[in-house]
Amino acid sequence: METTSRVGADGAPDTGTAEGAPAARLTVDGYLQAPFPWYGLDEAFTGPRWLMQVGTAADGTVQHGSTGHGDEPSVRSDVGEDRQRFAVVVTVASSPVRRSGDGTGVLDATTVSSAAWLAGSGLLAYTWPAQMDHTLRDDWLDQQTETAFELADDLDGPAWSALSLPVDGVPVAFHYRESEFGWVLAGSAHSGVHIGAYGRGMSAYGLGFSAVGDITSYA
Repeated sequence: METTSRVGADGAPDTGTAEGAPAARLTVDGYLQAPFPWYGLDEAFTGPRWLMQVGTAADGTVQHGSTGHGDEPSVRSDVGEDRQRFAVVVTVASSPVRRSGDGTGVLDATTVSSAAWLAGSGLLAYTWPAQMDHTLRDDWLDQQTETAFELADDLDGPAWSALSLPVDGVPVAFHYRESEFGWVLAGSAHSGVHIGAYGRGMSAYGLGFSAVGDITSYA
């Protein structure tokens, strides 16, 4: 799926400012512009919640975004991966193939595979081996990202299993896979959006998702 800009930091809430406005406020504003509901973990999760980023099309329309739960993930070498417990929920607006807002091209349809791809690539952003030489990181990330894309494009393949989890209290079938880096899942909600999720240190089997009533509660 095609996005051209992002509101907020890559993977964690911003702490800086722009033109005198707190970056956290700018991040929330990006979420508030979305014409679809955001999803997060349901009320059974009582830990920290935080905003990540939104992705927009060329015309500025918000297409997807992520909400974080638990420990804010880090790839710093002084933060042990086994001590990090987090789950990130990706909400993707469901839409068919359509013309771009400026009329210059065509935007791909968004599907469950879109959610799976965003979740898979999101997990990789925090799981590259911290001991890896930085000169090798780009090659490793390119290789793993291509693998994540191929897996997202083959949701009926052997890498995925079926997992039923509640969305707004209704059981929904998800595609689920595990790797040495964590887990990834993707499915469709009943409100015109696709849901992807990824995490580490928190079991996916006990999770439930629900529409976020007030996205500012994550800021």
